[in-house]
Amino acid sequence: MQAKLALEDGTVYTGRAFGTPGETTGEVVFNTSLTGYQEVLTDPSYKGQIVTMTYPLIGNYGTTADDQESIAVQVEGFVVRELTRVPSNYRSHRDLNTYLAASNVIGIEGIDTRALVRRLRLRGSMTGVLSTIDGDDRSLVAKAKSAPGMLGRDLVREVVPEKAYEWDRGFDKLSEHVIPARPRTKHIVAIDYGMKWNILRCLTQVGCRVTVLPGTVTAADVLAHDPDGIFLSNGPGDPAALGYAVETVAGLLGKKPIFGICLGHQLLGQAFGGTTFKLKFGHRGANQPVFNKLTGQVEITTQNHGFAVDPASLPATVEPTHFNLNDQTLEGMRHTKLPIFSVQYHPEAAAGPHDSSYLFEEFWRMMG
Repeated sequence: MQAKLALEDGTVYTGRAFGTPGETTGEVVFNTSLTGYQEVLTDPSYKGQIVTMTYPLIGNYGTTADDQESIAVQVEGFVVRELTRVPSNYRSHRDLNTYLAASNVIGIEGIDTRALVRRLRLRGSMTGVLSTIDGDDRSLVAKAKSAPGMLGRDLVREVVPEKAYEWDRGFDKLSEHVIPARPRTKHIVAIDYGMKWNILRCLTQVGCRVTVLPGTVTAADVLAHDPDGIFLSNGPGDPAALGYAVETVAGLLGKKPIFGICLGHQLLGQAFGGTTFKLKFGHRGANQPVFNKLTGQVEITTQNHGFAVDPASLPATVEPTHFNLNDQTLEGMRHTKLPIFSVQYHPEAAAGPHDSSYLFEEFWRMMG
């Protein structure tokens, strides 16, 4: 079956469909990871986006429930150069095509993903339409131009859990070497704005009993649990559109130790009085170099964000700690007087690398 991907600038790519037939819209972005496509597909931070993989061979190790990062596939669409329909991996439960079809997600293969990624790098991320039912290029481009962009969109409400729950699962045998297991002597509240499950595994592994609360909670809701620490998760959309979340975080400053990742980092930046801005094409992949100002070391990190905190907007009490070596954007910060720190990248790094897993240890120590 034929599929088409149309961008708002008028570019149309024609390829072969896989997954489920239909039509979808979203911000077209690219990810530079060589592996981890199932973790990408199920990461709630990709809500509202059509994801292109730069690595040409996707699906070669199939899919397994063990690699999911949330309860469902979250991307709006999936773009690959070549789909492997017969996977080879002892852990595989089913092939990628069947997996996406069962999740009602549209995929397209057989297009020149190098040309697509080059266009996105030069012109920036764009809104697109992926369709198997409309073959008219003009119609698809018009739909892409009229579809909502990412600026100003609150997508957190579409991915937060309906109610609070407890999490008590750490690593399996394949991952237990990354963080040594500790007895769960600390109790933390993790505010879920679209959280990856491997963050919860890391927090549990490092020695925390975790209560997960939806990202729409108030500061009073969080403090009612009297936790030893508070974690702010990743999530999708424009951080500047989340006034209710910024208000909650501001109400928690100085009350408990706080650790934020990705969107949690951006919400902290705003709660400190700073501002965020949209990146041209974002950082998405498992090979992003970050300079740690505190240690002088370079960490290879997993990233997935289209917005960043402006370091010039932060008060003097907030110290920048990490910077992206590709474009010098802010990747980490800490408060100089309060037990609060955050990073823009993903130290839980499913499917890797694990250079930054030490941050969970730092959070545990910060709680005393």
